[in-house]
Amino acid sequence: MTAKTPHLEELGQFLKARRSELDPADLGLPPGDPGTRRVSGLRREEVAARVAISKDHYARIEQGRLAPSEPVLAAIADALRLTPDQRAYAESLVQQAGRRTPPGRRSTPVRPQIQRLMEQLTDTPAFVVGKYLDILAWNPLAAALLLDVDKTPPKERNYVRMLFTDPRMKDFYEAWEAMARTGVALLRTQAADNPTDPRLAALVGELSVTDPQFRQWWAARPVGRQEFGTKTIRHPGLGDLTLDWDGFQWVGDPDQQIIIWSAPPGSPTQDKFRILSSWIAATPARDAAEGRAGA
Repeated sequence: MTAKTPHLEELGQFLKARRSELDPADLGLPPGDPGTRRVSGLRREEVAARVAISKDHYARIEQGRLAPSEPVLAAIADALRLTPDQRAYAESLVQQAGRRTPPGRRSTPVRPQIQRLMEQLTDTPAFVVGKYLDILAWNPLAAALLLDVDKTPPKERNYVRMLFTDPRMKDFYEAWEAMARTGVALLRTQAADNPTDPRLAALVGELSVTDPQFRQWWAARPVGRQEFGTKTIRHPGLGDLTLDWDGFQWVGDPDQQIIIWSAPPGSPTQDKFRILSSWIAATPARDAAEGRAGA
């Protein structure tokens, strides 16, 4: 019998969550007599039958007491209709369960060269996110579009935290719920390395207490990955901006990603980027003039 590990416990809870989402009718299974199906989704024995293992074998996997073999995990993924991202998450948990200690990768500071590169993108918002979507660095245009992240205390500079604790965010993003759900899924995916990381536990604990939607979505165990996309933000001074975003992983630290927001040449959003850049450039000169006047 395999000893329980945080990774296997998380795998069991993840599989249970996916099992509860399936409709037996969609899989050609009989609904049973009214009132006899006491669980939502599939029963354990129904999954076990589709995987061709015993009910006890599957129960031990879901209880976090047994690491499934590669063929068994693949069969479970098929039976539960896991998406590619969900399969990758489950596989990662099993792989990490074999480690005696969690990965000891240390956080790397953002290199000065990357900060300089971002600052040279005067008409393009750019910022760096690290483990658990902490915001580590940014250029002035990104700071203006991220609701003054430069004025936020360092411990609060976390993208998911901002989504759920800053009331302005729900007006800032046209599709806030979709953004927030994606943030939860990305956070859960990143947790596969070390599900009991104290830093993760502190963030999840805080958000679970302060926001019932976060608590509900986190408990559902969504996972996902995104490297690019399109979003619409509502800037208080410039109106709607529809922009593309792309993430670029830095090979020096796999936990760090450079996020760049861009817009097609000649588009209204690109014009608004330039307007905002001119406002930012004018601010130091205006502040200096006001300082001289008050001297």
